Amino acid sequence: MTTLAHKLRLIDYFALAFGTMVGVGWLVLMDDWLGRGGPAGAILGFALGGILLLPVGYVYGQWVQRIPDAAGEAAYTAEVFPPIVSYFTGWMMLLAYFIVCPWEAVAVGKLAAYIFLSLNSFELYRVAGQPVFLPRLVLGIALTLFLGALNYRGIRLSASFQNWTTTLMLLLFAVVLGISGMRGAPANFHPAFRVTPLVSIVLTLQIVPYFMTGFESVPKVAEEAHLEFSSRGFFRAIVMAVLVGAGFYVLVVAAVSYVAPWQGLIGKRFATAIAFEQALGARWPVRLILAMALFGLFQCFNGNFVASSRLLFAYGRRRTIHPSFSTVHEKFLTPSTAVLGITTGTLAGLLLGDALLVPVTEVGSMASALGWFAACLSFWMVEKRATIRIVTGLGIAVSLLLFLMKVLPVFPGHFSPAEWIALGIWVGLGFVLRARS
Repeated sequence: MTTLAHKLRLIDYFALAFGTMVGVGWLVLMDDWLGRGGPAGAILGFALGGILLLPVGYVYGQWVQRIPDAAGEAAYTAEVFPPIVSYFTGWMMLLAYFIVCPWEAVAVGKLAAYIFLSLNSFELYRVAGQPVFLPRLVLGIALTLFLGALNYRGIRLSASFQNWTTTLMLLLFAVVLGISGMRGAPANFHPAFRVTPLVSIVLTLQIVPYFMTGFESVPKVAEEAHLEFSSRGFFRAIVMAVLVGAGFYVLVVAAVSYVAPWQGLIGKRFATAIAFEQALGARWPVRLILAMALFGLFQCFNGNFVASSRLLFAYGRRRTIHPSFSTVHEKFLTPSTAVLGITTGTLAGLLLGDALLVPVTEVGSMASALGWFAACLSFWMVEKRATIRIVTGLGIAVSLLLFLMKVLPVFPGHFSPAEWIALGIWVGLGFVLRARS
């Protein structure tokens, strides 16, 4: 059997995990974050979320050393659970990665249209009342085809692209933090919470799984590690991604809330850019932030593309879906059919526009927490050392709580009917593909 290429090192795994985690949500959804918790609620929610996810990251670091399989959660749960449980655990994680791809393809048109208003022209049709414009659609298609070709031709090309975009985004982020520190004021933080402190933090914690999904992408490319790469490096990459990712979200919320009064940003699209434009009275900070957002979009799109294509490849290899998805290109040593499958699926999702993607994105947050819970529970069942079981138990409790906060009606911000429908469609599709295999 042809194997995948062995090319990746520690910096590649960190860039993949961090990039899969951090995209453009901090720009296009900042008003929602502040609307949920206010500056202190959002900051504490992301900080607490990052800390709580460390036990989950530890479990993944242990699993990937024992089973370096692209199937990830499906392979881990297969050790202790029936095949159908293993199948749907991985299937839900595939949703968490894959749905980001069309979302980012739509977002690139939104970002470009903020600068070039003429892109909001030539309306083709509407989905759920939201227009789909031809120029923005073309941009999304072009980016999707570019990343599809990049990943088709080799993991080294994809990893190098990921490293550059991650580096440039972090450098621009440092500049943005400096601007906020010089031009902001502590008074802009008041009031610190949107509602009560507890509710503000809980409402933010509900979205942490979606925006922190990415650290567990490391096991999906574990088979492509360089031959000299130490298996302990997987754990280091995961922990680095969790801490840097949570720190990024904490600092970007703090920077926006410090530079402009946060209550005036509620309901504003691209609230992050608007805050800096108001504070400096100039457009150049907006261009700087949008450039940073584009690099973030590229890295997030590419990272989720890599993770979802590897999961699809692993499912084909396990013959739980059509085995053609397990094809490895003889020259490039990439999962070529799986890459083409994710490219096609992304293009199909892109045609829907952003209106119908919102409920599916919310399902992605729940799917991530469910996958984390299954991985932790499986490890707890196979691990016999008491100290490690304690850490694993913390991971089980955290991931279960994050999952329940989305599905139980006693929590504010639980699933809406549209989100239950989106979940049902994805689960139904999984049943169909499994039956056909």
